[in-house]
Amino acid sequence: MGSKSNVLKIRGLILVLTAAISWGGSGAVAQYLFKHQGISTEWLTVMRLLLAGILMLFFGYKREKQRIWEIWKDKRDRLELVLYGILGMLAVQYTYFKAIYHGNAATATVLQYLAPILVTGYLAIRSKQFPTVKKLFAMSLAVLGTFFLITKGNIHTLSISGGVLFWGLSSAFALTIYTIQPQKLLTKWGSSLIVGWGMVIGGIIFSFAYPPWRFEGQWSYSTSIAFLFITLFGTIIASYCYLQSLKYLSPSEASLLACVEPLSAVVLSVVWLHINFGLAEWIGTLCIMSTIFILSISNEKESQDR
Repeated sequence: MGSKSNVLKIRGLILVLTAAISWGGSGAVAQYLFKHQGISTEWLTVMRLLLAGILMLFFGYKREKQRIWEIWKDKRDRLELVLYGILGMLAVQYTYFKAIYHGNAATATVLQYLAPILVTGYLAIRSKQFPTVKKLFAMSLAVLGTFFLITKGNIHTLSISGGVLFWGLSSAFALTIYTIQPQKLLTKWGSSLIVGWGMVIGGIIFSFAYPPWRFEGQWSYSTSIAFLFITLFGTIIASYCYLQSLKYLSPSEASLLACVEPLSAVVLSVVWLHINFGLAEWIGTLCIMSTIFILSISNEKESQDR
């Protein structure tokens, strides 16, 4: 029995690490498209949302059949879904890509991972409960990590551009909305259906401002491979692997292991794209990643105590 349990744990571990590395890798690949191929963030955002969303709904239809249309019959669910598509899915994709464009995938991904702290703060305010000592410590680590990341430890200088700081923090706020807002929809309809529709809605809305046929940049064989990687591995396969991992791992275990995402984004950006990432940035990254570990352990203990 124990052997079977270990096999299932290993399966879950492989799935969640595949998801995290694919997510982190897609950030580095997006940086390559922006910096070396001249692809616009707007075009990549709208194409990723539309193509990945349509593919996810196609696979969802194969499994759910007519159920994928039923969500539109409920007025409240319909409104929630549209809001999620715009304020959650579209916002988190666009702000993340803009942060990469103004800086690099490493810094953008690490800044985005401030979202768990924002989620914790929001839930504490909503429940009118003061955060525990562990959560306060995690918040302090996040602040310290951000300080090292954006100043390199020198309070008198800003080591990153105002653009990457603004869009990186915006991405963290967008990820907070993305995490909190669709909870009821996810429980009722399932993640693949909600994520698929969210992408399609976000892509359609964004198309009015930036039509998908308005291409900017240089198209080549490497551009095609990079775009397919972001769409397939960095979106569909990553989402599928993460959701499948929840069958074998607890949510806290999965979210803890998913913190490999910023680490993989940093390593790929340093090794492949040769960005300058010094000791202060590594300290900041480890501080922010530590907050995920602390919050995961804290949340798991709270769920066990209930």
